[in-house]
Amino acid sequence: MPTYRGRCHCGALRYVLRSDEITAGIRCNCSICSRKGAVMSLQYYSPDDFEELQGLDRLAVYRWGDGMVNNYFCKTCGIYPFHDISGKPGHYRLNLGCIDGLDPLALRIELVDGKSF
Repeated sequence: MPTYRGRCHCGALRYVLRSDEITAGIRCNCSICSRKGAVMSLQYYSPDDFEELQGLDRLAVYRWGDGMVNNYFCKTCGIYPFHDISGKPGHYRLNLGCIDGLDPLALRIELVDGKSF
């Protein structure tokens, strides 16, 4: 199983992830996702998928609308590395642009109609 290393821009948040090969991502058209412009992982990764996860204390959270999604961002560089849902904290959908050596725009990208949720 491949190992991926990810981080925010300044490196305050860092992680090492074990995952099947990442070959696709998703883009959502809801108001926050369209402004972030991130290509996200297809799945939510559980705490067991991470060999290392450092710097969570360096993140802030933004909730909007129904407050179900915790959108994390680095307090230093402002990068959005991932989000989770309130009902399953610590299970993260990753911003694939934060994974070292992975070009998210070269992946197959699925579109999600988040405006309709």
